Amino acid sequence: MTAPEKTKRTSAFRAPSTVDRRELVAESAADKDKQEQARRAKDELKNVLLASLQMQHVVVLAGSGCSQSAGGPSMQDLWNGAVGEVPTADKTALKVNHDLEEQNIEAFLSRVEAYLQVNQDADVSAFLDSSKQVILDKCSGFLDPEKLETHKTLLHRLSRRRVRDQRLRVFTTNYDLCFERAAAELGGVSLDGFSFSAPRRYDPRFFGYDIIRRPRTGDDLGHYLEGVFLLYKLHGSVNWARGERGEIHEKDKPAPAEACLIYPATGKYQQSYVQPHLEAMAQYLAAVREPNTCLLAVGFGFNDDHLAEPLLAAVQSNPHLRLIVADREAVTKATNGNRYWQQFSALSERGEDVWFIEASFDDFAQMLPDLKSLTPADALMKAIKGVTREP
Repeated sequence: MTAPEKTKRTSAFRAPSTVDRRELVAESAADKDKQEQARRAKDELKNVLLASLQMQHVVVLAGSGCSQSAGGPSMQDLWNGAVGEVPTADKTALKVNHDLEEQNIEAFLSRVEAYLQVNQDADVSAFLDSSKQVILDKCSGFLDPEKLETHKTLLHRLSRRRVRDQRLRVFTTNYDLCFERAAAELGGVSLDGFSFSAPRRYDPRFFGYDIIRRPRTGDDLGHYLEGVFLLYKLHGSVNWARGERGEIHEKDKPAPAEACLIYPATGKYQQSYVQPHLEAMAQYLAAVREPNTCLLAVGFGFNDDHLAEPLLAAVQSNPHLRLIVADREAVTKATNGNRYWQQFSALSERGEDVWFIEASFDDFAQMLPDLKSLTPADALMKAIKGVTREP
């Protein structure tokens, strides 16, 4: 019996104004032509990424694929935890008319919430609370600093930008603390809208603050501190709690009733326009409209209409926006994905600045160029080689 074949690891990209798939890895090491094509594709993509990171505004939209690389749960994991561990799931599904064969946690909880809007049912209410507790536990219990190397690489490379450029902005739909912990491991700072002193309380004014390094003597007013970025958690966080008077503060292991999260359900759109989510949404809507902006959508499946729709409108109306979509199956989804994938694909084919990179979160972070590793002399030599290289 022969050993089973290992799944081949593919990596490719698709550029605007084309439907061609550009392979970044040659299938055969003996095929010199394919090797040369892959080398040229890598050089082209590296130059695109280098130019992108030097745009005035760099924005990251991070989806669940980023957290899964660090051991975070998938939507299927949340379904298994909520429905598989709660004994009242069958009775609840019967009451709210949901077929458990459709293993969709968002659809199920949407029906539960809709049912409770018009019915007082202790069992269904208990199921909803227990499901929320499962989601809280699964999104906070997996965190391991040793699995945050990719988050650290991404932040390290993207936050080392020129002083005259705007701070890196990271928008994420994930509840976990991966980006906060990765920044702490690097010695960086995430400005997340909470006060700098304990107990940390939420106030949108803190997004307008920054950190500088001031000299001990002299008239120099100081220099911006490296490694600082803005973090917007669009759907809340596992350590946010809402107090009795409506104030929002950090709390370790909040109860489901006080947790400040937008749980998976169709009501996400309405809940996004309540603080603290309102401020994050306002910043997101403004960010995609800024000129000279590169938005990196990483591990994001475009399943949230309230986030995908503004981005789609921005690509159509903002001529200075570059969208780079990185996903394990980005090139394939551009053809066979949901309606947003297909609409972005059509815009890319028409010449809009939309790129699809087929790579895992880990591989994509390694593709990002380290801006400070390229000295002015290196940059000049690279430009000369690019002009003089034979076709």
